[in-house]
Amino acid sequence: MWYTRLFALVFKRFLSAHILFGTATFTAWCNSHLRKAGTQIENIEEDFRDGLKLMLLLEVISGERLAKPERGKMRVHKISNVNKALNFIASKGVKLVSIGAEEIVDGNAKMTLGMIWTIILRFAIQDISVEETSAKEGLLLWCQRKTAPYKNVNIQNFHISWKDGLGFCALIHRHRPELIDYGKLRKDDPMTNLNTAFDVAEKYLDIPKMLDAEDIVSTLRPDEKAIMTYVSCYYHAFSGKQKAETAANRICKVLAVNQENEQLMEDYEKLASDLLEWIRRTIPWLENRVPENTMQAMQQKLEDFRDYRRLHKPPKVQEKCQLEINFNTLQTKLRLSNRPAFMPSEGKMVSDISNAWGSLEGAEKGYEEWLLNEIRRLERLDHLAEKFRQKAAIHEAWTDGKEEMLQQKDYETASLSDIKALLKKHEAFESDLAAHQDRVEQIAAIAQELNELEYYDSPSVNARCQQICDQWDSLGVLTQKRSERTEKLLETIDQLYLEFAKRAAPFNNWMEGAMEDLQDTFIVHTIEEIQGLSTAHEQFKATLPEADKERQAILGIHNEIAKIVQTYHVNMAGTNPYTTINPQEINAKWDKVRQLVPQRDQALIEEHARQQNNERLRRQFANQANVIGPWIQTKMEEIGRISIEMHGTLEDQLTHLRQYEKSIVNYKPKIDQLEGDHQLIQEALIFDNKHTNYTMEHIRVGWEQLLTTIARTINEIENQVLTRDAKGISQEQMNEFRASFNHFDRKRTGMMDAEDFRACLISMGYNMGEAEFARIMSIVDPNRLGVITFQAFIDFMSRETADTDTADQVMASFKVLAGDKNYILADELRRELPPDQAEYCIARMTPYTGPDAIPGALDYMSFSTALYGESDL
Repeated sequence: MWYTRLFALVFKRFLSAHILFGTATFTAWCNSHLRKAGTQIENIEEDFRDGLKLMLLLEVISGERLAKPERGKMRVHKISNVNKALNFIASKGVKLVSIGAEEIVDGNAKMTLGMIWTIILRFAIQDISVEETSAKEGLLLWCQRKTAPYKNVNIQNFHISWKDGLGFCALIHRHRPELIDYGKLRKDDPMTNLNTAFDVAEKYLDIPKMLDAEDIVSTLRPDEKAIMTYVSCYYHAFSGKQKAETAANRICKVLAVNQENEQLMEDYEKLASDLLEWIRRTIPWLENRVPENTMQAMQQKLEDFRDYRRLHKPPKVQEKCQLEINFNTLQTKLRLSNRPAFMPSEGKMVSDISNAWGSLEGAEKGYEEWLLNEIRRLERLDHLAEKFRQKAAIHEAWTDGKEEMLQQKDYETASLSDIKALLKKHEAFESDLAAHQDRVEQIAAIAQELNELEYYDSPSVNARCQQICDQWDSLGVLTQKRSERTEKLLETIDQLYLEFAKRAAPFNNWMEGAMEDLQDTFIVHTIEEIQGLSTAHEQFKATLPEADKERQAILGIHNEIAKIVQTYHVNMAGTNPYTTINPQEINAKWDKVRQLVPQRDQALIEEHARQQNNERLRRQFANQANVIGPWIQTKMEEIGRISIEMHGTLEDQLTHLRQYEKSIVNYKPKIDQLEGDHQLIQEALIFDNKHTNYTMEHIRVGWEQLLTTIARTINEIENQVLTRDAKGISQEQMNEFRASFNHFDRKRTGMMDAEDFRACLISMGYNMGEAEFARIMSIVDPNRLGVITFQAFIDFMSRETADTDTADQVMASFKVLAGDKNYILADELRRELPPDQAEYCIARMTPYTGPDAIPGALDYMSFSTALYGESDL
């Protein structure tokens, strides 16, 4: 072996070298180990001659038991003991050249020192390894690395590089800076430097003085072996420190991961709580279907709902999507760091949030339709209420004074001619009364419809309607009584007045009905409906010439009466005894009808223009919706294809998806423009659109699903990158995984069902029974959904190659920091770890309760297992 050849070569050189310098060094080195066994040597040539202390030295430095020594004083016993020591050295792979037990027993100084140097090389220097170099080269490289930051220190060998003493001081200061004030040392004062290093090493590092400062300074080339022996003691003294640093780094890495995961958990909990609280507050508002009494109030509800869909809900959709992404990312990081899965607080699982969101959308479903139906209902109610008030007012004006008239007993003192006149007048009134029957029925029908539609002011409408009906019944009774009492007294009537009265009454009623119709409010929602009203109005105008002829004929009767009176000088006191209608009233009403006709024309024209504008709004909305709706569907399909196809690396796919996401987000102004058109449609009270099958709600839901899908797809690729990097999966392996997954994803849903997954495993060489397959399914489908995602698939395929920290490794690191104790103290944690991570551990470690516990002892073992979910903190 290489070190055997090295030992032979070194030993030959050593035999010819001056040994005085090394004797003191080797003696001090041996005593530094023998003190552990409670003994020491005074003379290196004499004290090893019987082999007893030599065997003891080898047991101390190797940690192994040698053969039982001989206790006799004879030469043969001594040779036997030394041979046992030499055989043990040889068993460690060291070839002892020219060294025999007799020379050692005889006290040969050169052979004894050569043997000790061989022991030092094998047990103190050989095991030193730095960056794949070992022994002398490794020790030299260690010294160079540790002293590199110090000025005036340039370690190139194990002799003259150490003469000024700064190298020794630098090694001590690098590891224990509080022991030496390095800034006060001077290169031109080697004695002070060397004595400072030797004194500090002996006092604080338990390294004996193996070298003499004066010898080193006065010697042109200090003994290399002595320097190496002494420096190796520094290496071993500080190696524990290096182990502590390594242990501290491992713990810091583990704690950093744990702190990051805890922050992600806290963020998830807060975001989940806020989102659930918003849903809890919003659902009762959406479920409140208590209608308002006025159009203005219901339109405000519609405006509030529009704000909710456009301003309040979209950020919450993003929060829900981000919450799911954060949860998936957290679970991936936990899996990759060998941590237990995150279980949110009760009621805050992703499934709980999805259920709450489903309840929200369930409450939201139909809310806008209910609002529009209520607005339509209130619009209809306002129209009917106004119509009721108009007809009621007209009827009440007509009935005013009629009861008093019918209750008069003027027939009891009248002459026969007066009675005839009264009877004729009463017949005319009956005719007029019958003509008003239809209006009363219309008023009652409108009141009934207002009740059925739950008009908020129904009590006042019912009271007024009841009053009209009661008055109408009273008029009928009074009319019947007056007719019965006056009919017996009548003989004849004046035909001319009677004819006027009979013809004037229905014509007057026709004009009143025409005025009522011309002033009647109307409500339409389509061009066809307004065209129907216009057609009916034109038909009405076509009847006006015939109506004018009838008016002329009635006025002709009145003129004939006037002509007779003038011709025969008949004394006609008062007005027509058979009717209250006079020519002036007929003409006034006729003029009113003629005046209302053009007003009705104008109202119909304006409504027709409004309906044309509504039709334009319908087409404007439909033209955009018919483009945006298919665009969203196409994008959803393209994202689905991208998520299962393999084009380039995962980073390439991420770049492509993020560019794709950006192009989708840039489409948002078109959605906003469509929202604006939808708002115009709602403000115009347009309730249907025959030009498109897409509603604004369809577009909103599709848009939200599109944003959520692209975000989830990006998150899935990001998690695949995390898994690939953490598990050491190559791009070729990832492509193979994706190809296998896609091949058995027969339905092209991005997921495999159980049977497809079984076929995939068989194709990859897995030979398993039902029990083994059930075990694998419990890993890839822990929620028993019956499907396996690609993320779960690659987690399973790469699980065996995981290289992560374990609880045992972290526990071992803490044990190093604790100096092999079963507990650790707060001061030790603060000394070895960064402040924030030290306090993190102190706050979470429970007190140690073992038999060797002391005050302030902390249990790092339960803490380590709790980090990996193997116990509870």
